[in-house]
Amino acid sequence: MIIRYERNGKVKHGWMVEEDHKVRVIEGDIYKVQTAKPIMTGLELPLDEISLKAPCDPSKVVCIGLNYRDHAAEMGIELPKEPLMFLKPSTTVVGPGEPIVYPKLTENLHYEGELAIVIKKEAKRVKASEADHYILGFTCAIDVTARDLQMSDGQWTRAKGFDTFCPLGPAIAPKLDYANLRIVTRVNGEVRQDASTEQLIFTIPQLVEAVSAVMTLRPGDVILTGTPSGVGELKIGDEISVTIEGIGTLTTHVVGEE
Repeated sequence: MIIRYERNGKVKHGWMVEEDHKVRVIEGDIYKVQTAKPIMTGLELPLDEISLKAPCDPSKVVCIGLNYRDHAAEMGIELPKEPLMFLKPSTTVVGPGEPIVYPKLTENLHYEGELAIVIKKEAKRVKASEADHYILGFTCAIDVTARDLQMSDGQWTRAKGFDTFCPLGPAIAPKLDYANLRIVTRVNGEVRQDASTEQLIFTIPQLVEAVSAVMTLRPGDVILTGTPSGVGELKIGDEISVTIEGIGTLTTHVVGEE
């Protein structure tokens, strides 16, 4: 699986070899496979010598609201007739272990565990049948939400847009069979969400088509595919993790704003 890491002040991509607790160094741009194919070097680094970063550095994060049937029922809302899109700024993105900061402007912080699509190459007006050609792979995500601000504002930009409100990681799994993946969210070790992507209202290819019909997706951009039922509150000191079959576990924690 593809990771992004920092070592000696430099950020690079690598290939995670979990069984050996090592990372194989990748030289070159993983997104420029057509013009300058990245090289898998022979150099291997122990995991304890690197710092994991978010596995991609998106120009934008496009989120899909109400895309699981059970979550729509949980919220008491009718199923949408087309994907409901909103944006998170790139400054919301943090990597594994980097904390979620609980802003002083909210009193009701919520988690939403999600499967994230990472885009491989520029995508504009892509048909669903061609979507897989534009997907680099998939990673775990947490869509953090200031629920009270979401309700009071009547729109979602502020509630979803605080710094640290989009943890991503730990790695990008390419060529994943995404039709029926188990996704489990835990808070302090207790299971809060446990579902499958087979419950998605709009499929992965349909989402790529819908989003790219509106905006051009750049290499490294992310689409969050929605959250299942079981969303709930986070408090300062909580540990939260999202585990997705075939990808791994993204773990972080909540700290207070200084």
